[in-house]
Amino acid sequence: MPNDLKTRAIDSEKITINLFPVDLGQIDLLVQQGFYANRTDLIRTAIRNQLQLHADVVRQTVTRDKLVLGVQHYTRADLEAVQAAGEALNIRVLGLASIGTDVSPELAAATIHSIAVLGALHASPAVKAALKGRIS
Repeated sequence: MPNDLKTRAIDSEKITINLFPVDLGQIDLLVQQGFYANRTDLIRTAIRNQLQLHADVVRQTVTRDKLVLGVQHYTRADLEAVQAAGEALNIRVLGLASIGTDVSPELAAATIHSIAVLGALHASPAVKAALKGRIS
C-alpha cells in the first residue's frame, strides 16, 4: 500500500436516532437550563464520554486488527501505483475511507481486494457497485 496516501479534513456524518419522549424531554430541560447549547451538543458530549470510557478497547482493537485510524483517501494515482506494482489493497479503516471521484470502477475493481470500514466509506455509486462483494 502506498505510504504517501493523502488525508483530508472532513465534515461530520449525520446519523438519526430514536429516543423515548421522556429522554428527549430531559435533554430539552438541560438545554433550557443552559447546561448544553442544544440537543446535538449534549448528544455529542455523551458519545465522546462513552468513547473515552472505552478508549483502551478501541486502541487494542485498532492495533490487533491492523486498522488505519482516521481518514484514508485513495486517488487514481494511488491506485495506478498499486496496479503498476502488481499488488492489491486490503483496506481496513476505523473512521473514513474515501476513494476519489477520479477513480474508475474498473481501476477500483482491479486494485482493491477488500474493504472493511468502521465508520464511513465515501466513493461514487459506480465504484461502490464495482466493489459490492468486497465491502464488509
